[in-house]
Amino acid sequence: MALRRGGAALLLVLLVLLDPCSAAADRPLPHGGAGVASRRQTERALPNITLAVILPRSNTKYPWAWPRVGPALRRAIDAVNADPALLPGRHLAYVFKDSENKAGICSESIAPLMAVDLKLAYDPWAFIGPGCSYASSPVGLFTTHWGVPMVTAGASAIALNGAVYPSITNTGPTHKKLGRFALRICQHFGWRDHAMLMFSDSKLDDRPCYFAVEGLFAELKSVNITTVDSVFDESKPPLNYSHILADMQSNARGESLLLLLWTVLFDLDGRRRKRTKEDGRRW
Repeated sequence: MALRRGGAALLLVLLVLLDPCSAAADRPLPHGGAGVASRRQTERALPNITLAVILPRSNTKYPWAWPRVGPALRRAIDAVNADPALLPGRHLAYVFKDSENKAGICSESIAPLMAVDLKLAYDPWAFIGPGCSYASSPVGLFTTHWGVPMVTAGASAIALNGAVYPSITNTGPTHKKLGRFALRICQHFGWRDHAMLMFSDSKLDDRPCYFAVEGLFAELKSVNITTVDSVFDESKPPLNYSHILADMQSNARGESLLLLLWTVLFDLDGRRRKRTKEDGRRW
């Protein structure tokens, strides 16, 4: 068990230290030649350290889908296997399972089934993924029970914390840290009375706006800053943004603080979406 954990920890360090520019492109290491052929024969004879990967196979709406993560992971594995000093006597490998359902959604019902299949078939040393919060929750409970590390950048919801999910290592930004950032701004300017949170929530898929606001709401509540929330659904137009702005003004008037977290203005790739007023002009 100590060897397994030590090898997994070393792998995580190596993944972080890889050059992000070279990892972004899916360029395999050179193949061919007597030296490479000899190394491959040696690798096949070595016992495997297996990583189980559970990510959306093709839906790049998710930032951590396989088309984005896969090239970096393959380059990391090639780099580790090319250096016999990193994992002496071992060969690093991975197996992949898709977390998407038939609708292309990163599914909290599909992902744990894939995790169980991978555990029974390969007994992996660590899991990579899932790449979304809802799917990470049940898989994180399984990996905690199995005592296997789970590495993901997609478990951003505040409920996926170390107390309940000690097996999870979150390599990406979390909404709890977003809330702490906003709280520091409030403390810096002395804003302590009242906050209003605006966000869109369609209650479908991974609900990125809801989880983003949840992190801020929890941190503000921890220091007794009163919050008022207002939810709208941008998937059900027409939306009267004038009424939304008037609601914000009436609920955050006077010496109170107005925090507008309008996460709907940004898609998952961070690109600004275009919104129009009722008269057709761009916001």
